[in-house]
Amino acid sequence: MNARHGGPAPAVPTRRRGGPSRRLVRRLALVATCLAVLAAAVVVGVRALGAEPTVTLLANWTGKDERLFREAVIAPFEHKYHVRVDYQGSSAESQVLGAEVEAGTPPDVVVLTGPGELAEYARQKNLVALDGLVARDDFGPSWATPLADGHVYWFPLKADVKSLVWYPAGVDARQRAEAAKRPAQWCVGMGSGATSGWPGTDWIEDILLQQSGPRLYARWARGDLSWRSKPVRRAWTTWGGLIGAGGDRDLVRRVLKTLYGRASQPIATVPRGCTLEHQGTFIRKEDRWVAADGRYDPSARHIPGATGGDAWEVSGDLVALLHATPQAERLIRYLASPEAQRAWSAAESAFTVSAGAQPAAGSADSAWHRSLARVLRDGHAVHCFDASDAMPPSVRDAFAEAAIEYVAHPGHLEALLRSLDTLTDSPGLTWLPSVCDRTR
Repeated sequence: MNARHGGPAPAVPTRRRGGPSRRLVRRLALVATCLAVLAAAVVVGVRALGAEPTVTLLANWTGKDERLFREAVIAPFEHKYHVRVDYQGSSAESQVLGAEVEAGTPPDVVVLTGPGELAEYARQKNLVALDGLVARDDFGPSWATPLADGHVYWFPLKADVKSLVWYPAGVDARQRAEAAKRPAQWCVGMGSGATSGWPGTDWIEDILLQQSGPRLYARWARGDLSWRSKPVRRAWTTWGGLIGAGGDRDLVRRVLKTLYGRASQPIATVPRGCTLEHQGTFIRKEDRWVAADGRYDPSARHIPGATGGDAWEVSGDLVALLHATPQAERLIRYLASPEAQRAWSAAESAFTVSAGAQPAAGSADSAWHRSLARVLRDGHAVHCFDASDAMPPSVRDAFAEAAIEYVAHPGHLEALLRSLDTLTDSPGLTWLPSVCDRTR
């Protein structure tokens, strides 16, 4: 029998010889009820007085990801430190955060993918510097980026590699090379709700990085290179040629209407509907790629004109502090700790760039996971943060919209690039000083 809300289902007393009278039972029940109400009031009062501290946290994990985050990260923190985490998950967290900041009720801690967005909040004095809470040496410079004031305002809870092309096991190198020349064999979906278009920006950024190198990529991501420059224009047209922008109407419609999370569903059809997907490491945990025993190539192998340099586009889920209560600071320290970094990486089959949280030699991780972990730790490689995530939010959003427009109407490219140049030159935008851990 299920208990009713408010406590266990009451037992029904039976009248026994020598037992209590009905009046006494009613009095006892009344006393019990009053005590329960009083206890609830005490709990509320204790919370109000701060004896049971609470920290508010906003992130983009919902559904299964939220459950995993609660189990792997939040629950151990609450148990260890006796601090309750009031978690809010939203797939439109940028919009939610903006509204809450505007209303004067921001969360204590936020996890965002965009350092450009966080830099704007820092400029507006909405973020608290993490000096004394997080050691800079624990994370590389492209992950915990010092701003112009010399302070660090965020650090990564999770990292991903984006310069990847996934394919099903059993598809050999010749077949992959042939598939890369056929637009219909690319699994592409531009849909993502309020953030639709970002899969296209990822493609264009990575193509620019592989064709023109990290130094030019970094200039562009900092707003110092025109969108109409030859290298940037070439990246757009290369992408358009790969996916068939403006070509077959059914293919274009599929690209525009498909949600990014469903783009690779055709790999499971017979005959296979698509073969290659340009996507970050996070896509490998999806059921279809697990079933297909997904493997990866560095994207440079399939990008026309790539120079073959060891440069990788990366991204991350970045933690920032908006309200410096003792419990919020404790959560920040915990999320930066090797303990939390390992727990979340294990739960998500993801990656950490924390120096103290790397897996031990001979770990049970799969071969693909170990190899990508090495990519993130490789001191000889160049790691450049996702350029659109690093751009000011207005430019990032316009870039995503332009990518959608370009798929349908590649002839509009000149106008789209001119508009992006105009927006980039707008006064008052906040640009990151660096997006790559080093340049060549």
